[in-house]
Amino acid sequence: MAFKQLSALLVIAAVANAAPPPRVACGDGHTVANAACCALFPILDDIQTNLFDGGQCGEEVHESLRLTFHDAIGISNTLGGGGADGSIVTFSDIETAFHANGGIDGIVEVQRPFITAHKSVLSTGDFIQFAGAVGVSNCPGAPRLSFQMGRPEAVAASPDLLVPEPFDDTTKILARFADAGPGFSPNEVVALLASHTIAAADLIDPTIPGTPFDSTPGLFDTQVFIEVQLIGTAFPGNDTTEGGLMSPLAGETRLQSDFEIARDSRTACEWQSFVNNQAKMQSAFKAVMLKLSLLGQNPNNMIDCSDVIPVPPVLTTTPHLPAGKTQQDIQAACATSAFPALTAQAGPATAVPPVPPS
Repeated sequence: MAFKQLSALLVIAAVANAAPPPRVACGDGHTVANAACCALFPILDDIQTNLFDGGQCGEEVHESLRLTFHDAIGISNTLGGGGADGSIVTFSDIETAFHANGGIDGIVEVQRPFITAHKSVLSTGDFIQFAGAVGVSNCPGAPRLSFQMGRPEAVAASPDLLVPEPFDDTTKILARFADAGPGFSPNEVVALLASHTIAAADLIDPTIPGTPFDSTPGLFDTQVFIEVQLIGTAFPGNDTTEGGLMSPLAGETRLQSDFEIARDSRTACEWQSFVNNQAKMQSAFKAVMLKLSLLGQNPNNMIDCSDVIPVPPVLTTTPHLPAGKTQQDIQAACATSAFPALTAQAGPATAVPPVPPS
């Protein structure tokens, strides 16, 4: 018996100490786990240079990330749809006309020439998700997103009314996510909204395009989770826009849906948990983005090319209240824990400039 136990321990030790699988050397000097991923490096270089302005975390990154969601969420257990299949581009004449997809035609047409140029390597759905993951890697503080390759081309347009709107209430939004493929929990919905830390709105108020959702749209930080909890004081532009509410900072947009999710008892504590926990936000966003990117797909038929995605720059800032705000400006909503104590930035009251076009 002792000999058998010793043998078992030796086997476990051998497995634990085994060398990692050998990596494949690509012709350009990169190494990957799967040789099929080597073909992605020229595409990476192309989109970093020509789509993302030399690797910036700017407007095209924001819009490319939005496109990953609007394409993937087009799936329903009751209404159908192909999920992350590229249908928003393939059937753009149909899907860009959906109300919830307003303004998405811009990034669709910007990406279309890249999709065409690289169609021998990436399907339309693959390119959308690859571009989103690469773009996010340009933003300091972002997680290194996963990328799976091998989506077939879309065969039909998504049904309408599957993309949540900013004026939808929390119950409707949570129900929509629960109906998408394997379903998303309320906590996963909150994690997806971390995308708003690098987002800006063009059509909530068309008179002020490029209006950010937080004061640091070039950083993948937790500021959106802080600033949505601040008391709104004024509209950044018109006060008649559907889905927009008063925001706490000049030049900042606030979505009605973000405001309500941050204060709803089903989601408020998870929202607050990200306020001063960058690592948790990164981990949760990475996990839920992988789940989103595989909606409608068979992972067993795909190749993991995550090692092609660049490592994002490290975030050097810390969570803070915007200048001119105090802890008394917070509308805390979590019933089980206090809102974290934060220090305000020094200087005059924060005003947020618009995100410049690419």
